[in-house]
Amino acid sequence: MVTPCFTPQLTLTRCRHYRVSPLYLALLLLVGMGLQLPAAEDDWLVPLGLPPRAAPRHISGGEGVPPLPLPATPLRRTERKRVPSPPTFIGKVVWGESGEYRYADGQTAQVADWNLCPDDLAQLMRKAGRWFGIPYGSQPVSLSSFNPDPAETPALFFSGVRTLRLTADQLNLLRSYIAQGGMAIFDSIAGSPYFHHSARAVAQQLIPNEPIRTVPLDHPIFHMMTDATTVAFPRNNIGDKPLMEAIYLGSRIACLISPYGLGCGWDDHEVPILEQATFYDADSANRLGINIVAYGIGYAAAARLEAKPETFGLIDEATPTDELVFAQIRHPGAWNVHPGAATALLRRLRRESPLRVSLKREAVTPGQDDLSPYVMLYLEGLDTFTWDEPALTALRQFIARGGTLIVNNGLGLSTFDTSARTSLNTLLPNTPLTPLDPQHPLFTTFRTVDTITASPALRQRFPELTAPSLEGVVINGDLRIIYSRFDLAAAWLGCDYPLALCYSGEDAINLGMNILIYTMTH
Repeated sequence: MVTPCFTPQLTLTRCRHYRVSPLYLALLLLVGMGLQLPAAEDDWLVPLGLPPRAAPRHISGGEGVPPLPLPATPLRRTERKRVPSPPTFIGKVVWGESGEYRYADGQTAQVADWNLCPDDLAQLMRKAGRWFGIPYGSQPVSLSSFNPDPAETPALFFSGVRTLRLTADQLNLLRSYIAQGGMAIFDSIAGSPYFHHSARAVAQQLIPNEPIRTVPLDHPIFHMMTDATTVAFPRNNIGDKPLMEAIYLGSRIACLISPYGLGCGWDDHEVPILEQATFYDADSANRLGINIVAYGIGYAAAARLEAKPETFGLIDEATPTDELVFAQIRHPGAWNVHPGAATALLRRLRRESPLRVSLKREAVTPGQDDLSPYVMLYLEGLDTFTWDEPALTALRQFIARGGTLIVNNGLGLSTFDTSARTSLNTLLPNTPLTPLDPQHPLFTTFRTVDTITASPALRQRFPELTAPSLEGVVINGDLRIIYSRFDLAAAWLGCDYPLALCYSGEDAINLGMNILIYTMTH
């Protein structure tokens, strides 16, 4: 039997302005009602790395020790070459308190909120280096001296079991880091509800206007290097599917939260001591971890590019001009998938066509904003969304006036595809989407687009796809809804989105320009 003995010795951070999540308040309410939680918060704070080695065995006088081998020729100091350190991909954030844990046999171990399994991240990076053939490093990070440039450290890692508390200055620093393209990863290393709910609260403070969403199983993060959609949990009977929560900024996951433990699996062992712990087994944790690292590396360039400031145009109160104005629909889902992509396409259109083009991208909310100034509305997303009745009414009126609705499936995820089809069927119940004929004039309005360049993931999933695949709704002989099941806008900004089901290169740009010109001329 293990007898814990914890004495806090050092407070590293203390939060005075901390917003507690509703779920965490619910836990406190359960405590107040006298109901039992799996463990009190401090009971989770135990060493989660490998246990200390046994005390060394003393050698008796009759035992010999072979001599240590020495080099035949001693190396001169000038001949010793220091191997360069690999580039740092991820920093492990120092937070919380530290103390001492005493095992039943009298041995002690130092514990710290941020580093309960000291070798978890280092082990993961070693494995990632073997997978990628390129070494990447990790290092502890103090937020008091952290440089918030994601080019220097693309990802930050928070691990723990107790409530994560950050100061207002630390939150501001992290907001700046994430806004520039950085990624924050939170691992509830033993499945502790205290850390999990506080990580959700911190993520919401970092990106307050975006909700936390469950990452769908066809998202690239589950497939970057290996399939990780089926997993195993050594105990507590969770099932066989991974659970990751996220807040999106643009196309990327800016905050990733794992409610169940990853770190001990990266260190190739189960969570010790805590019978109530919920965690992935080593194989599952390693597959998920390798994919997370690959995702962070693969989407780092897109994250920094999409993070560049973009000025949204204000809705004009005056009568609209004959310029093309790119009006993008706000909706309850992740609506702003590719920041900057529309402006990049509009620049090409202004430079290469005679069409009068405004470079402003205007965000509009159907049912709240006046849609009458616009001839086209653009909608994209990553996950589920719904329209309320005022939005549906406004969109029906927009289409009845001759407006065109363009819908793009960001990253080509099945979750948005299902939601978009359901929402469009609710919008116009008796007019289903139908495939556009390859001879439709849209494909030759400006540039002839009769073949398409597909992303590697799209080619692999749909090898027969050689021409653009669009669907639409025709009303009174006019095409009023245009839907792209595969991501049309990913190529407009000129960066890679690994494992996205998307069109790429000049074909996608030409198809986008065709669609915009078609909406202005029909």
